[in-house]
Amino acid sequence: MMKKRMFVWMLAFVFVLSMVSLTLAQDKPKVPTWQTTPVKDTVAKAKTEIKKVTPADVKEAIDKKEKAVILDVRDPGEYTAGHLPGAINVSRGKLEFNVWDSVPDKDAKIYVYCLTAARSALATKTLNDLGYKNAVLMDAPFEAWVKAGYPVAR
Repeated sequence: MMKKRMFVWMLAFVFVLSMVSLTLAQDKPKVPTWQTTPVKDTVAKAKTEIKKVTPADVKEAIDKKEKAVILDVRDPGEYTAGHLPGAINVSRGKLEFNVWDSVPDKDAKIYVYCLTAARSALATKTLNDLGYKNAVLMDAPFEAWVKAGYPVAR
């Protein structure tokens, strides 16, 4: 009887310990690995060298039917799941090779965005380096657009 009681107490202790560990693990948001590498500094540097706007600025441009390109630099699957109205998709990984066909006018106003504003910061810098004079970063994650209640196309 004593062994059975001891076993039950040990089992209960292990269960409680695992629940506490699980709770503690859930309380800490996981930082994406890239944010702990030199890439974080590269993204931060790019953001100092480019023009930035808010989601509200992009929404206003869309509402006013401003002659501009909304450029989504996420991967095609992310784009298909939901994107800004009227956005075109040129994945960051293929930007230098494919942007010429999608945006031939180097003077065009281009609002660039992605999931976290990291790929889009690098993409905006790249566009500027390629001679696109009016490429600007929507300096907010896609989720900020959604949380603001702005429309999402599918």
